[in-house]
Amino acid sequence: MKKIILALALTTLIAGCSTTVNRLPSEPPKSVVTEAEFTNLTSPANGPTVVAVYSFEDKTGQRLPSDKIANISTAVTQGAEQYVIKALRDVGNGTWFKVVERVGLENLARERQIIRQTREEVGDTTPLAPLLFAGVIVEGAIVGYDSNTLTGGAGARYLGIGPSTMYTEDVITVSMRAVSVKSGEVLTSTAVTKTVLSTSTNLGVFKFIEAGTENIELEVGNTQNEPVNHAVRLAIQAAVVDMIKEGAVKGYWAFKQ
Repeated sequence: MKKIILALALTTLIAGCSTTVNRLPSEPPKSVVTEAEFTNLTSPANGPTVVAVYSFEDKTGQRLPSDKIANISTAVTQGAEQYVIKALRDVGNGTWFKVVERVGLENLARERQIIRQTREEVGDTTPLAPLLFAGVIVEGAIVGYDSNTLTGGAGARYLGIGPSTMYTEDVITVSMRAVSVKSGEVLTSTAVTKTVLSTSTNLGVFKFIEAGTENIELEVGNTQNEPVNHAVRLAIQAAVVDMIKEGAVKGYWAFKQ
């Protein structure tokens, strides 16, 4: 009985230690901003800037990791421009940027053409308002996805009972720049990295029921993976904040006092 109690106590202690080790990343991510910092960023002094986003591509060339098959699915999202547009619209409670549609420009132009033709058919001479043009183009890409940059684990067994913990760390790198439409000059340029952590905890029991002939083995486990798309969104938000701060330092815009 004492051995069983000792084994359970040791198992609990090891589980606590392994969980602690598991949750320690190799180093703090660069340029991390919280949701509150992103949303409540100080407003601009001279009102919002009109910006356009044409694309935000995946430049990593990475595929989903698989040990058994050749996977053609990509490791990161192919629609990151949607995150960029939302981040530009939401930063500072929507006070920093006014985003014009350029990703679906062909559809927009076709719809405006339909409006003109319909008005001509019914004799309506009301002119269609011109499209709003942008003074700044926001460009960039997901330029890096490094998988298994850090792996490790811990575990121990006593009397056939014990836990084990394993973890892996991936790193996403996002690059973003603001380009002046008037001059073509790159006004700001920034790169942000975000870590993606995955953890796996298992508890196993291995006992011989009748020595040499029968045995029993039980195992339970839990795996937690940080969604890659969530990490991409946070990295893009951090890049937008960095872009605003760099532009303020260089005098392209200013924070409201």
